[in-house]
Amino acid sequence: MEVGAANFQWRLPRLRGRLRRAAFLALDMEFTGLHSTFPQNNEPSLFDSPAERYLKARQSVQRFTVTQLGLAIFSNENSNKYVVHVYNFFLFPSTLGVTDVEFTLSASSIQFLSHYGFDYNKFLKDGIPYMNEVQEKILSQHLLAGSWKVSSVLDRDVLKKAIDEVTCWIAAAEEEETMILQDLSGYQMFEVQLVLRQALQNVWTQPLGDKKVRWKHGPFENRVSIQTAAKYLDMEVLVLGALLEGPSLSSDFLRSLLQYFHKNVQVMVKKVSPQHRQLLENSPSDCCQKEFILLSARGFTNLFQTLVKAKKPLVGHNMLMDLMHLHDKFYQPLPESYEEFKRNIHNLFPVLIDTKTVTKSIWKQCPFPRVSNLLEVYAVLCSSNLNPKDPTCPVIDLASDCSRYAEKKSPHEAGYDAFLCGSVLLRSAHLLLCRSTDDAVEADPSFSHYLTVLAVYLNKVNVIRGGVSSINFSGEDVPCQHPPLLVVHVRGWPGLNERQIYQEFKALCRFDVRWLSKNQFILLSNKFNHVRRVLRDYRHHPHLRVSVYRHWRHSPRVNCLLQVSGIVALWSLLAFVLGGAPCCSF
Repeated sequence: MEVGAANFQWRLPRLRGRLRRAAFLALDMEFTGLHSTFPQNNEPSLFDSPAERYLKARQSVQRFTVTQLGLAIFSNENSNKYVVHVYNFFLFPSTLGVTDVEFTLSASSIQFLSHYGFDYNKFLKDGIPYMNEVQEKILSQHLLAGSWKVSSVLDRDVLKKAIDEVTCWIAAAEEEETMILQDLSGYQMFEVQLVLRQALQNVWTQPLGDKKVRWKHGPFENRVSIQTAAKYLDMEVLVLGALLEGPSLSSDFLRSLLQYFHKNVQVMVKKVSPQHRQLLENSPSDCCQKEFILLSARGFTNLFQTLVKAKKPLVGHNMLMDLMHLHDKFYQPLPESYEEFKRNIHNLFPVLIDTKTVTKSIWKQCPFPRVSNLLEVYAVLCSSNLNPKDPTCPVIDLASDCSRYAEKKSPHEAGYDAFLCGSVLLRSAHLLLCRSTDDAVEADPSFSHYLTVLAVYLNKVNVIRGGVSSINFSGEDVPCQHPPLLVVHVRGWPGLNERQIYQEFKALCRFDVRWLSKNQFILLSNKFNHVRRVLRDYRHHPHLRVSVYRHWRHSPRVNCLLQVSGIVALWSLLAFVLGGAPCCSF
């Protein structure tokens, strides 16, 4: 199910309810870019410590933004049956007020997503706004100070037209006389009213909505419950209760807020006296109250906060970049400290499961063929060869409004990948459960049984080509057991650099390269057969001598220490010899 700015608020209450009832959640995200090439040497390397990798990834996250977020909500309806509701959220940074976010586009990422049918028009025109806590604080301060500015060029044009209309009208208007501003949508409804109220002290503004919004019958008492209001409106208004999370609302306020969710809103401008204006500013029915503006500007962040409060297990595939974007875009800008980032993520999401970490282990424990991507993993786990008919195997049913994923593959669509991710988790967990016991698996294993067998993988997020295989968000990171380092000694080939060394060995196998000394380089691979191949094939190379790295022999620090020790020893010996020579007497 696709969700954009136009229908997000209507979906929000049901989404929140499903999140709270879920067994677990699966998530996937698409970005405007993955790895920034600025600064140079920012690409992942096997030499990276966890902290170094985090700082590299942090630079990329700060430059790119999220285009689409996929959320698959897995509900354990009964026994071993899971019903899945899948959502594709198109996202776009909030432009309300002074907030104006800059981000970079990677040509290769844009081309990649376009190839798989990503709709950039929906991202640009109907993206749900969002902001993190720092951006919200800045917006709140400007609202309190009354220093309202419009950052969007499009909204500025709309605003200029509205101001021109009002200033031409108000000079000849009588008190209590009104005019209507037409065709405002989204944030424009707020911005026009806030700027007009700030500039003109003798006007009041109020949204009118469209003719589709009407009460079925009434009248209401002054304050009504959300449930009561829902009975009298043509549309579902539980969204208002979800947004405000209060027991009741003013009926006038409820009517005013409802207008916001419609495009082409009309705003009524009324000429009033300063005394009347003061009374209206303190009215609870004012739709431009700071709290509601902030709720609207937060947009998708409202759902993110529900996701955090729900504390459900969160599942992803190679999910490190997803977690970093979640932190940066919806919570707080990424800290410089790697350890602080780990603590923050663990507090937000106490149970993380990376299916890449799980399936890497399955390759070793089960007859599981190695495959390259999530779709292939899903296909293998669903195959009859690996999964013969097993009545205890979890049954995964897509909800009726998400059934297209059962009929058509949609790789690299965030919602579809989130669905694959959650399905891979269930099937992998069941496979591990079957292998972990000699007895028959009990008739209907619950999700808690699966969490038990997955305990060793919890909170361990896969790292692609790094000094650790995974980041442990609930403990210490364990270094990888890489093959031995190789050292390349260059002879008769002056001016050689890391890039040239990399290109030299790339044709044979993949190594990461680091400069060691003037004519020496270190090679590191994650495959033992690559090390053996290079040692064999470069045994008689005329310019490159390759050998296994020995710290005591090749380390510049050790060599420097040995040289200094040798010099000190030589001087000590010389001083001893000279000091022990017989003195001459005259």
